[in-house]
Amino acid sequence: MPNPKGNPKNLQPLSTDREQALTKTLTIRVDETTYQEVKSKDNPAEFCREAIREKLDREKKENS
Repeated sequence: MPNPKGNPKNLQPLSTDREQALTKTLTIRVDETTYQEVKSKDNPAEFCREAIREKLDREKKENS
């Protein structure tokens, strides 16, 4: 009978090719128009990550 919780031998850690692993989540609320525009992108999650990173870098540059 199979183990209902799975086989621990098959578990493998996630790997990434990024400098820093994506370990945290961020939830935001947007209006319907913004939501549809972002969702229409090929990779909406990466689009949001890049937009946030660009804004943070720009603010950091302005404040220094």
